[in-house]
Amino acid sequence: MGRRACPRSLYLAALSSFQCKPLKQLKTRFQCKPLKQLKTPAVQILRFDSLPSTNLEAARRAIEGAAEGLCVVAAEQTAGRGRLQREWVSPKSAGLYFSIILRPGFELSGWPLLTLMAAIAVHDALLDSCALKTDIKWPNDILVNEKKLCGILAETVETPLGRAVVVGIGINLTSGSFPADLYRVASSVESATGKSPDAEVILGALVHALLTQYQLLQHDGGPEVIVGEWCARSSYCEGKRVRVIESNRALEGTTRGLQSDGALRVETEDGDIRIIRAGDVSVVRPCEIIGPNRS
Repeated sequence: MGRRACPRSLYLAALSSFQCKPLKQLKTRFQCKPLKQLKTPAVQILRFDSLPSTNLEAARRAIEGAAEGLCVVAAEQTAGRGRLQREWVSPKSAGLYFSIILRPGFELSGWPLLTLMAAIAVHDALLDSCALKTDIKWPNDILVNEKKLCGILAETVETPLGRAVVVGIGINLTSGSFPADLYRVASSVESATGKSPDAEVILGALVHALLTQYQLLQHDGGPEVIVGEWCARSSYCEGKRVRVIESNRALEGTTRGLQSDGALRVETEDGDIRIIRAGDVSVVRPCEIIGPNRS
């Protein structure tokens, strides 16, 4: 039996005691440490029957002084959140709802790469545990056949021990993890593989992949490697025709790789390169491309 969630009042108090900031807002110089100076976080997994949000519980634990590597897993979330403050539907036992506390020792300018790192880890974990090959839509949506399988939300938390990051991951395990009206845009491990997924096997593979990529990110040359590994796993890195919605404005163009900080490069019709650090990206299908009128 999993542990019970704390009363909701504690979550509201936790919300008032910290501010989650988008990682894109953090700017300073990024310096990595040699691999020999790094230590692998000790992993501790807390399990709950139900939580409003695993990210919120992990943030509360971080404020209380929890060490790097603490993981929170819930059978369901009653107030799950995704990117851009969207609701993340989280029915009981239909998905893997997971958050981990990280306390990176490198400069803040490198922290946006944590979301790319997490996407790589999910990609690798699903491949290793389910033989399921997925795509990554910038910056960190995991797709199967252009349908969303997994979402990732990374948030910063101010704690007495210094600023921390909570990385939340939600993986659709079965088709019951999302409502029927989302079948056109969402997928699950079960529907993609035709097999009933083992949540514990996926969880183990995910934790291992996260620690592996986190170690890689921190050592010399790690940021460049993470960017390269993300591009190797994503069809959205180069040559993808996309539409980007940012600040209620839309632009269309072709992807031209990533900046060193993980920002997306998009070439517009006039040949300009636009650097996208926040926004909603979608693929433009051939039938959606507006060409010259023909009579």
